[in-house]
Amino acid sequence: MPARPEPQPATAENAHILVVDDDARLRGLLARYLAEHGFRVTTAENAAEAREKLGFLKPDLVVLDVMMPGESGLSLVESLHRNRPRRIPVLLLTARGAPDDRVAGFEAGADDYLPKPFDPRELVLRMRALLRRTAPLAPPTGPVPLGAAVFDPERGTLTTQGGTIRLTGGEAALLAALARQPNEVLSREEIAAALGMDEASERAIDVQVTRLRRKIESDPREPRFLHTVRGRGYVLKPGN
Repeated sequence: MPARPEPQPATAENAHILVVDDDARLRGLLARYLAEHGFRVTTAENAAEAREKLGFLKPDLVVLDVMMPGESGLSLVESLHRNRPRRIPVLLLTARGAPDDRVAGFEAGADDYLPKPFDPRELVLRMRALLRRTAPLAPPTGPVPLGAAVFDPERGTLTTQGGTIRLTGGEAALLAALARQPNEVLSREEIAAALGMDEASERAIDVQVTRLRRKIESDPREPRFLHTVRGRGYVLKPGN
């Protein structure tokens, strides 16, 4: 009997997507459109159904409406990163596209944000970029010491003697990108390119840096490891 082939890892072309939106018409349109573009799609009409399906499914990406009856999308994305050992990248959809709303989404743990109404072609492009960005990265050699914490770039984990500090997919990807070139200043444009992001997402990098500092720095206002170089970008300086 021939050996069963090993399952292939998900790519930006065949990934499994969980679409969560209370609008049945939009949900159906997205499911058909994404399937036509090679994605495997599961849908849920609210956060409760999404939680139920996440109990037995392992999607590669969640496309999540923010404003839904009952639990909001922001609350769901916060709990996804808090309670699940495997990070799932999240792209938020919302009718509220003001800068403060986008920042709230990133603060909650989302990896990208698309205001409604949107062109489905842009959604697909953003999804593929996000899947590439959060795919396993070629790690730097060995663990990266950050004071009392150690970052494992292969696993994307940050640990201390007290346990694991949870990182979102975007935070882990950012830290790995910076750790590849320690003590070298990377511009926002270079970081965006390394993470598969477009230039419009540079504000998201600033938000991710702020959140990451809260997790690796004892005093985020006076960082030891993740420094801002005014007018140039960011630099990671590992050390004990």
